[in-house]
Amino acid sequence: MKVHGVFLVAVFFYLTYTQLVKGQLQPREGCKTRCGNLSVEYPFDISSGCYYPGDDSFSITCKEDRPYVLGEIEVTNFTHSEQLQVLLNRSFYCPEEQGKKNISYISDYELGNLSISTNNKLFLVGCNALATLVAVSGDKPYAALCLSVCYPSKPAANRKCDGEGCCTENIPASLSLDSYVVGTQTILLPWADQTSVDHFDRCVYDFLVEDGKFDFSSPEDVKNLPNRTRFPVELDWSIGNKTCEEVGNSNICSGNNSTCIDSTRGKGYICKCKDGYDGNPYLSNQHGCQDFNECATGRHNCKDPKTCSDRVGGFECKCQFGFRLDPTTMNCKRKDFRWAMILIAHSYHICFVNRKRHWLVVHPAWPYLYATENKAPEIQTPTKILRAKRRRLVGTATLRIEEASNVDFKIFTEEGMKEATNGYEESRILGQGGQGTVCKGVLPDNSIVAVKKARLGGDRSQVEQFIYEMLVILQINHRNVVKLLGCCLETEVPLLVYEFVSNGTLYDHLHGSMFDSSLTWEHRLRISTEVAGTLAYLHSSASIPIIHRDIKTANILLDENLTAKVADFGASKLVPMDKDQLTTMVQGTIGYLDPEYFTTGLLNEKSDVYSFG
Repeated sequence: MKVHGVFLVAVFFYLTYTQLVKGQLQPREGCKTRCGNLSVEYPFDISSGCYYPGDDSFSITCKEDRPYVLGEIEVTNFTHSEQLQVLLNRSFYCPEEQGKKNISYISDYELGNLSISTNNKLFLVGCNALATLVAVSGDKPYAALCLSVCYPSKPAANRKCDGEGCCTENIPASLSLDSYVVGTQTILLPWADQTSVDHFDRCVYDFLVEDGKFDFSSPEDVKNLPNRTRFPVELDWSIGNKTCEEVGNSNICSGNNSTCIDSTRGKGYICKCKDGYDGNPYLSNQHGCQDFNECATGRHNCKDPKTCSDRVGGFECKCQFGFRLDPTTMNCKRKDFRWAMILIAHSYHICFVNRKRHWLVVHPAWPYLYATENKAPEIQTPTKILRAKRRRLVGTATLRIEEASNVDFKIFTEEGMKEATNGYEESRILGQGGQGTVCKGVLPDNSIVAVKKARLGGDRSQVEQFIYEMLVILQINHRNVVKLLGCCLETEVPLLVYEFVSNGTLYDHLHGSMFDSSLTWEHRLRISTEVAGTLAYLHSSASIPIIHRDIKTANILLDENLTAKVADFGASKLVPMDKDQLTTMVQGTIGYLDPEYFTTGLLNEKSDVYSFG
């Protein structure tokens, strides 16, 4: 794949800037990453200078091949998500019996920047007791309570933890947000009569445990309580106490394959590998987020594994010729070759495909067009539309858009477009240019679209240019290219319906007055990288190479996240695979136009690179 120099330059400056900030947050070389049989994953680590700086909650102590966090809490598993799996002691109380003294134990932990996950539950097993879980955030206490009673005349035999012999309580969100000190203790009620829950023990036990790791209905779990001193618990963690937006590019998430996500516990953030990548999202080395083969590892949903085709950052289920993918079952089904729409282009015949793949060839001078299938009735749309509206044009042709190739593409009606744009009223106009007008439209499902309308009274070449733009953009599937949703062929001039990109053009942000705040340096670098990557895709990775021919800030749209969307493919050219350049009539915008192309008429991918700057 060819990668343009300008793309590499943009990527270099962008990554250099961000890595200068992130580099200091990466662990040094030679860090110890194992304790016993357990791998210690960054941002946690054992050695000084190896864990995330400035937060001792990520410091691990290795004692007798067992890892401990905060000095006393044993860790059983490290994950890249915001949970840390640990073991916490239970609390218990055993009443005085036959001259023996009362025995009790209260568990108490300081959690630092860690907090109790809502994936845990508070349990109390015993009679006539109240369990309390108290957490302190700063000077504010929070508590969860659990009450269990027993009736001598009705021993607990139903095996349900519903308040008789056993009670359980969910962990409230307030405990998981900002807990610094946590403890559990049992308080015996004044009328306490320590009836045995199952005649196995007179003691009362309360504990935190990960949801699903203790079952009161299991006799084995209950009888093992006297010998079970610790239970598995999940603790939440996050990086710092600021959101992704607040830290910006200084976040620890490394590389282009990791993304920053706000923590669910209300403070800080975590990192996550993008879909199709696996590894430690906090590292920028070979242990960071790397592409993996979904097909080889079985991590795909293709019904037939033979149809799975791996690609960078994901996979696709590819059906053999004559079959299409059913997205509901992810299985390949034989195609129903229905033609979807008729496009105007340079040709001398009209070709249709009927449902049984029969071809009907009609000379353009014929006044009426028919598509037949044995004795089936005449197809009404869009044949009738073309018969009524396009008879004056010299050449027509068809583009077969098979049902499975673009299931989202829609044919809109003229009436529907009028309703969506409120009659193309002036207040709906988003922009105007030499090729026509773009209006804001609202569809019946309340989705917002952008409707591109050719100039009324335009000549045939302008109409064909609109159709050609449709043909070009249907070849493209890229997140940084504005998506074509459908078209309308009923109108005197064709209409193209695009996704609505809400944040104006790059030109508006750089030079216009409609936006108050200018783009930050980080935004500009990222947008440059996205546009450069899009051009590399168009030139080298699209099914048919495409030269845009009119790259400029006014043709780069920005969405609500300031993600770049390249638009306006009316001047674009499809490049045959066996050619490096084309000879065309010069077209573009002065100031962005490649001088060599301007003087010679020879168009190649470097013309777009020049326009990019």
